[in-house]
Amino acid sequence: MLYIIYQEDGPGSKELREIHKPAHFKYLEEHEDILVLGGAMLADDGVERIGSVLILNVPDRAAAEKFSENEPLRQAGTFKSVKITRMRRGQWNPDAAPQTPEGN
Repeated sequence: MLYIIYQEDGPGSKELREIHKPAHFKYLEEHEDILVLGGAMLADDGVERIGSVLILNVPDRAAAEKFSENEPLRQAGTFKSVKITRMRRGQWNPDAAPQTPEGN
């Protein structure tokens, strides 16, 4: 089942993100078998980070919640809100995805 985890940054998130970035990326790497897509949410200027989105393929909501609760940035208090929602795969067109992480 697919779950989307929508996380909005809170106060002090920039500093917390810098401190916990290595652990965050290690955690994502350890779970690459369930991570479908992940990335930072950016302000319209394309620079300022305002949160992140992760899409997971896990057996149930409990697994999505466990993944989220153990994610280092969340444990550090980076996010003012976290929303986990089940989704279904609709259109799937990886060829339409941008060629760079910045979305260009």
